[in-house]
Amino acid sequence: MRPLIDFNSGWLFEGTDSVRLPHNAVELPFSYFDEKTYQRIFTYEKRFTANPAWQGSEVAVVFDGAMANARVSLNGEEIAAHKDGYTPFEARLTGKLLDGENELTVTIDGSENPEIPPFGGQIDYLTYAGLYREAWLRVTSGIFVGNGKVETPYALAAQKSVRARIELANPQNLPLSGTLLATLSDAAGRTLATTDAAIAGPMVDLAFDGLTNIELWDIDNPALYTLAVTIDTASGQDEAKIRFGFRTAEFTPEGFKLNGKALKLRGLNRHQSFPYVGYALGKSAQERDAEILKRELKLNMVRTSHYPQSHYFLDRCDELGLLVFEEIPGWQHIGGESWKDESVENVRRMITRDWNHPSIVIWGVRINESQDDHEFYLRTNALAHELDSTRQTGGVRYITDSELLEDVYTMNDFILGQEEWGGNRPRTPLRPQQEVTGLDRVVPYMITEYGGHMHPTKSWDQEQRQAEHVLRHLEVLNAAYGDPQIAGCIGWCAFDYNTHKDFGSGDRICHHGVMDMFREPKFAAYAYISQCDPSDEVILKPVTFWARGERNIGGVLPLMILTNCDEVELRYGNNPPKRFRPDRDAFPHLPHAPVIIKREHLTDEELGLWGMSWEDATITGFIDGKPARSVDFVSDPVAHALEVAPDATEIGADGDTTRVMVRALDQSGRTLPFFPEPVSITVSGAAERLGPGLVPLRAGSTGFWLRSTGPGPITVTVTSERLGRAELTLSAS
Repeated sequence: MRPLIDFNSGWLFEGTDSVRLPHNAVELPFSYFDEKTYQRIFTYEKRFTANPAWQGSEVAVVFDGAMANARVSLNGEEIAAHKDGYTPFEARLTGKLLDGENELTVTIDGSENPEIPPFGGQIDYLTYAGLYREAWLRVTSGIFVGNGKVETPYALAAQKSVRARIELANPQNLPLSGTLLATLSDAAGRTLATTDAAIAGPMVDLAFDGLTNIELWDIDNPALYTLAVTIDTASGQDEAKIRFGFRTAEFTPEGFKLNGKALKLRGLNRHQSFPYVGYALGKSAQERDAEILKRELKLNMVRTSHYPQSHYFLDRCDELGLLVFEEIPGWQHIGGESWKDESVENVRRMITRDWNHPSIVIWGVRINESQDDHEFYLRTNALAHELDSTRQTGGVRYITDSELLEDVYTMNDFILGQEEWGGNRPRTPLRPQQEVTGLDRVVPYMITEYGGHMHPTKSWDQEQRQAEHVLRHLEVLNAAYGDPQIAGCIGWCAFDYNTHKDFGSGDRICHHGVMDMFREPKFAAYAYISQCDPSDEVILKPVTFWARGERNIGGVLPLMILTNCDEVELRYGNNPPKRFRPDRDAFPHLPHAPVIIKREHLTDEELGLWGMSWEDATITGFIDGKPARSVDFVSDPVAHALEVAPDATEIGADGDTTRVMVRALDQSGRTLPFFPEPVSITVSGAAERLGPGLVPLRAGSTGFWLRSTGPGPITVTVTSERLGRAELTLSAS
């Protein structure tokens, strides 16, 4: 939409601290904290001077998100309230501004109010209090573009069409008349078509037909287009831009189809939280998470568990070609009638905010893992279909034989591992669809969680546990790829996350991710990464720390190698090399099965039995008979160097952020998995460090975020007693 004025600086928090938004009300430790510290009321104040040029304009402050139950006052008079912690709201200032200085006050209540979703029961995530997303000042003419929905019917036709409904906001009830000009352009800014219409009411419908040379939005070619709208009324002009894409997306009983072509969905769930700062990281961090999911983890799908997430994250998904399953706030609990009414409004707010994102292919309109509630879910589905007939609905459950009111039966299938609880069922990755649904027919069906609490795995856990973690993800992926009735599977989850005392490992962390909280990959990340095509990236990841005494009994066998290579060669010590091919017997359906080297494949000399000398090794992947990638392991790793690696060396000057990873490396450049010694982190210049300055390394690494405080150079110094000092220079501009 239109450019907005940055309103993030100069807030006074709790009457004492000058802060910039996004802001977390309480900076939390990494682990073992009391989450009740943020479950109280907090106040933000901002003094600003009204610009005389605003006279006759519509003026409002738009908040992208506040957790939660926010109330806004201007000069002591309450002007807005918003319960939902995950969607935007605005406070209208028109007619209430004083000449000169004004004071805006925002009170947010971080308590878990049982009248507001997702609260009322227990939830397995934290809802960090604060003005944790950005705020903007919007100054427009008296009549302005409020919202707009763009649709692309017949997207697969040779000549394409656009239909748009533009909503005009008219809070002053001015006479509605004038003209509207709409321009359609491509990503390069080339004008493709224009049209105009008379303004005679609060809605204006637009149509473009006969469009040619239009590219479809796809996961490999996320082509985006822009509809620019200019209105001219007696109160003045206003402009807005809406970005969208041409594509079709359909869940069918035979799987998912994007633009009419079958696509197996491979994804992970994402919480929007970060260490220390909770939800309060802005554009760069949100975009970076989307990039990690798409480019590093090689996914084609993400679920926004369990709430609408930052529009910056969704914008980047649009740009990258990462499909999205977005859902309303909630976790198992359904409250009373007023609670349900608020949840229905959550559906409205989510869809009307996000309906133009081509990346979003399904709306989640059921409270995650809740019991059936016929009347409630009739309402959420009916509203979703009324607001957006172009997308299907899903409702995530974990109970079988659940009533299907949505278009897609979306299921958290945690059957893998339940054989450990007793019973006579063998190890089973996923259940057949109709066993789960209890229906007499096949329906559109997708797995929305698996893994997670069934096998929590820390990044520093023993190698065998981490190998089992990998195996469980691979087995479910293989089962999903092998079942045409499953549209795909979305694993639990991408990143470790802080949680309540009722969940996780007692340390206020759920170690369920294939990456840790700093987005450093565990071995299980490569179960997903290795499924990419070698033309994208050649993957070769042995699931081992390469130490004789790490596993039970000793050795590294069976050795799983996650790869998309045709075959793998192992060189151990001075023994002749041996070649191994992917295990297609165990994983017949995966795009790229792992190589598994077993005890029977090697002699005693090639294996190196207990008591023999432990040797170096080299593992090489081959594609079309040619070496494509190699990994070296040293038999005698020692702490050698300190690596300090930022995501970016240049950041914006107005509160922009970047992640910095710190790693202890051995002499071959590999991270030392059990190097626990602390490092001190100091930052000088035009940025501040988010988080403490003295931290231990976990699995040989740690991370932190920098936030700019203005333009200029930034110096980061990381010191280890054993590994010395590493210095990094960045700049903010």
